[in-house]
Amino acid sequence: MTVTVAEAGPRKVSRTAEVQAPAAELFEIVADPYRHAELDGSGTVVGAVTGPRRLTADARFSVRMKQYGAPYKITSRVTDFADGRVVEWQHPLGHRWRWEFTPVSADVTTVTETFDYSQVGTVKARGLELYGAPKKNAAGIEATLRQLQARYPAA
Repeated sequence: MTVTVAEAGPRKVSRTAEVQAPAAELFEIVADPYRHAELDGSGTVVGAVTGPRRLTADARFSVRMKQYGAPYKITSRVTDFADGRVVEWQHPLGHRWRWEFTPVSADVTTVTETFDYSQVGTVKARGLELYGAPKKNAAGIEATLRQLQARYPAA
């Protein structure tokens, strides 16, 4: 299963993978915050979601998370939404998670996930870098995309 680096610009960590499933089907998984725990390859999303069953522009949703054994809850707001193609949400610290779905054929989709901290300001960006967030999130994105590929093996 191949996951490749996608050049997205400064302070953006982006990976792409081809998945053997229709774009609409993949989009529905990501657009449902109640399914994020089953999708997450980083192991930080633990569930207990509040919010809509399907994301839309400006929707807010909260998810229980866990890092280094410490539980917490994060509330995000959808900042970009194009039904079936793009969903992006912003965390309270200002960084964003973006998913893009590009059909290759009726049953194959290029999926791109991006951790974008380009708009958080210099101090927060440096803090995220010192914390190791770009490297940690790159590994999480790669694991998520590989998990998605494994869910839909090539015929």
